Amino acid sequence: MSPINITTSAAANRAATAAAALGSVSGATAFKVDSPYVRYADGAIESDYMYDTTIVSRDAETGQLKAKPTKVHYQFQTKTSVGRVGLMLVGWGGNNGSTVTAAILANKQGISWETRKGTQEPNYFGSVMMASTVKLGVDENLRDVYVPFNEVVPMAHPNDVVIGGWDINSMNIGEAMRRAQVLPVDLQRRVYDELKVLKPLPSVYYPDFIAANQEERADNVLRGTKQEHLEQLRRDIREFKQTNGLDRVIVMWTANTERYADIIAGVNDTADNLLQAIADGHVEVSPSTLFAVASILEGAPFVNGSPQNTLVPGAIELAERERSFVGGDDFKSGQTKIKSVLAEFLVNAGIKPLAITSYNHLGNNDGRNLSAPAQFRSKEISKSSVVDDMVGSNNLLYKKGEHPDHTIVIKYVPSVGDSKRALDEYVSEIFMGGLNTISIYNTCEDSLLASPLIIDLFMMTELMTRVTYRVKSDADAVEPQWQPFHSVLSILSYMLKAPVVAPNTPVVNALAKQRMAMENIMRAFVGLPPNNEMLLEHKAFH
Repeated sequence: MSPINITTSAAANRAATAAAALGSVSGATAFKVDSPYVRYADGAIESDYMYDTTIVSRDAETGQLKAKPTKVHYQFQTKTSVGRVGLMLVGWGGNNGSTVTAAILANKQGISWETRKGTQEPNYFGSVMMASTVKLGVDENLRDVYVPFNEVVPMAHPNDVVIGGWDINSMNIGEAMRRAQVLPVDLQRRVYDELKVLKPLPSVYYPDFIAANQEERADNVLRGTKQEHLEQLRRDIREFKQTNGLDRVIVMWTANTERYADIIAGVNDTADNLLQAIADGHVEVSPSTLFAVASILEGAPFVNGSPQNTLVPGAIELAERERSFVGGDDFKSGQTKIKSVLAEFLVNAGIKPLAITSYNHLGNNDGRNLSAPAQFRSKEISKSSVVDDMVGSNNLLYKKGEHPDHTIVIKYVPSVGDSKRALDEYVSEIFMGGLNTISIYNTCEDSLLASPLIIDLFMMTELMTRVTYRVKSDADAVEPQWQPFHSVLSILSYMLKAPVVAPNTPVVNALAKQRMAMENIMRAFVGLPPNNEMLLEHKAFH
């Protein structure tokens, strides 16, 4: 059993305070595509892909809709070498950060532990990438063939990741894991010695953005101006990358929910204004936005796992300008994930939800922070929009501007700890004015559901750093250049409550559509057609 690799160095190199190098199984794929439109060469997979879509217009005279099938010729290039990748977590010492670090260590080293029911082996259950499969095709007997999701294209494996990060609290990751009270005691005991040497870097703390009850934790904070903070965060990322010999670094916010930042013309509305606001120390530049800007400027993809509006317009414009990746907002772990499934089912079944009432209570530090009104409002906003696209898709059920009543309540109850209770009631109109009520009671182990999302977001974000595309046309006089995908990674939507998308882009919240998009885009990277459930081979005579 190989030991976890703890990287340390001189005090001058702050980034080395905690790197945990974990494994060597990245880049595995389950199949090779046999097609003249797919090429395996020079450390990359290149595919030619015809993207079929339908353009709809309305006749100006008759008002009749006209549907026109169209094709767009894409070429994708996916580098197959994953390299050595780091993950820096903001809020590393929190429940999510300490849990995911301990869990990856246990998986990497094959550490089992004893429970009341016997020996428990580590796993990655709850990760769509690590613990689910996708349909590849059918075999010669027309039986479905499935492969692991993470083996469709070469992806980073969590066992290989180098973990580090920041926290406003100085507690080492071993003690933070104990404080969180998430993992079984025997597992904590087995990983503690290797986690106790991991210490978070000092973080950014602006009391106005999180609840006042967090002040007692803030003993590991950066001093100086916002501009100095930005420069220090950039140094942290550079030094972490250099010290650990990394090819790339992903930065992810898993810290406290902040209040919403006001969007102010001349402050955070453009990239240049945002950079100037940081230099001026403007009060509406939040810690999370500062981390996002530092990551963008260092070319490190940034993902916001909390509900606040970290990615203000200026941050998105800066990411576009720097051709760096950003994604968000808010890990979609329990109650909201179910809502994005059930609301889609009801609306697609022709049933009209009239009222959705969601209540939950929890006792971890996230719940404590959310007990403050401004921080709760951020969470309320991210949870409220989850049914919008489903309601908007059915004008037979909902008139223009009509929307179901949607109420969200969150309470802090310390005694329940990380074991969040979620209660939902759906009241819907059915046939001939009848009413149907569905009630759900859900016990969500908050951090055990959120931690796999960190892994999925890391894996998908890392993949997108290795993919480029170009659009081909018969009219091309010269070969078009390869370019990265748009800076806003909407492909991450499956894992997020309130997906951030590129300007003038529709937001999709329906869970099945989000997974389908992720799956079929990955299939396109290797030249395979999108999956569908027509099953004509079983429905027609052959």
